[in-house]
Amino acid sequence: MPHTLPLITPAVCGLPETFYSRVCPEPLAQPYWVAQNHALAAEMGLAPSEIFDNTDNLLYLAGSAPAYYPAPVATVYSGHQFGVYVRQLGDGRAALLGDSTGGGQRWEWQLKGAGKTPYSRFADGRAVLRSSIREYLCSEAMHGLGIATTRALALTGSNDAVYREEAETAAVVTRIAPSFIRFGHFEYLYHTGQHHNLPVLADFLIEQHFPECREADNPYLAFFQTVSQRTA
Repeated sequence: MPHTLPLITPAVCGLPETFYSRVCPEPLAQPYWVAQNHALAAEMGLAPSEIFDNTDNLLYLAGSAPAYYPAPVATVYSGHQFGVYVRQLGDGRAALLGDSTGGGQRWEWQLKGAGKTPYSRFADGRAVLRSSIREYLCSEAMHGLGIATTRALALTGSNDAVYREEAETAAVVTRIAPSFIRFGHFEYLYHTGQHHNLPVLADFLIEQHFPECREADNPYLAFFQTVSQRTA
């Protein structure tokens, strides 16, 4: 039976293609459910049984579906890694599957650990079960404490080997957030001289997430102040 995930094309595909690359997840062999977040599914307006009692959904969320529609994307950004500023990072092991609406808001779906992207920088694009369990538990614990963060809808595993200090088994986390856009997306556009795309990205975020800023005398200043306050 076909997957029953209510996904539409990621909203970021409305941005210039310099912002992202289309990707195809790399399949894992014989994936299985490790964890299912029924509470989050309900918050998203989804029936847990429709999501998790479906073999095709398991394959889709493990990066192992035979085809993906809409086409997943990986985005490019700058940032700090290991204490050093890196001009180009990006979604090195994450693929944005699409958007959905439910529970009174919009949600973005992302697979973490689903294989290489153009931004993997010599890495394998995989995640191991050990660290994926940690992310799943910690993100939900932070949510329970009232700290805004990404959420974990599902965790799938496979006996495929992933090599770190030693061989471990693979996993994919389905991450959920209103948006996966970072400060680093603006930094990348700035440091690569794409200054003309900075207002494009700001306009996109104001339209999608901060519509109250549109009526301000200076929408960009209002956007900056709102983001600063919420982050603080």
